[in-house]
Formats: sequence, structure tokens, C-alpha cells
Amino acid sequence: MKALIVYESAWGNTKSVAEAIHAGLSAQVEAEIVAVDTAPPLAQVEADLLVVGAPTHAFGLSRAGTREDARRRGGDLIESGVREWLAEGPADLAAATFDTHVRHPDLPGHAGKAAAKKLRKLGCRLVADPESFYVDGYEGPVLPGELERAREWGAELARRLQSGL
Repeated sequence: MKALIVYESAWGNTKSVAEAIHAGLSAQVEAEIVAVDTAPPLAQVEADLLVVGAPTHAFGLSRAGTREDARRRGGDLIESGVREWLAEGPADLAAATFDTHVRHPDLPGHAGKAAAKKLRKLGCRLVADPESFYVDGYEGPVLPGELERAREWGAELARRLQSGL
């Protein structure tokens, strides 16, 4: 059994959550984690489970303009994000999605839900509801307890994978 985690992260928060999910998954199954800019094209992914994570920008997945805004505020420059990566389908994979999201104020919109919708349209089967992990403000850090919750979510995904999803 093999899982692939693909993430986008400008501030490092989504990367930290992806690493925690990886820790939960890899304790039970083979798992690889890659940034979206080094991920294989979606149509070429060979995994029993694909996990996709992104920060919530402007109520959904990032766009070139929101990534540039994050860079101007001190985040890493990301040329192409999850939105663009998901445009390269189709794919017939079991999948799960997550996002990082500002907790206060509890803003609407979630990148994980947008990614899940795109994956379903491309032919993927979602094995879990999209999950949000919360950060303090736009730049973070990840709120206390969220990385442990991410590890637990990764372990639950591994159990689902081992039981045939």
C-alpha cells in the first residue's frame, strides 16, 4: 500500500500539517510527501491513496494573484499551486483533501473542499470528508493541537487504506 501527499505552502503551515499527516500515514503504510511544484502530473500519480493539501486563499484554492499577495507579505513565492496541478487530470484514484484555514475570524470557504470537488470531477473517489487544520492569522503558526490532530487523521487514512477503503 502506498500513499502520496501533495501540498502547497507559502508560510510553511500547510507543509507542517502535511508532514504530520505523513507521520500518521507512514507509521502504517508506505507514504511519500512532495510539494506541488515537484509532484508528478496528476494523471501519472501511482498510489493507492492521494492526499492533497493547500492553504485557503480568498475562500478557496490559491490563484496567481493570491500567491503573489502572500509573497508580498513575506511568504514563499509559489509559481503554480494545487489549483493548476488539479487541471492536469483525469485520474482514477482514492483521494482525501485537507487545508489550512484561519480560525479567528472563522472565515468561509475552504481549499480542501474546493480540491475535493475538483478531484471528484476528475474521476477520483473521496475516502474522507475534507479536513481543515487551523492557523493563527494568515501567516500562522498552526494552532496548538492541530499537528497532533493531523497525525491522527493520517493514521485514520492509513487504517482506511489497509482495510480496502
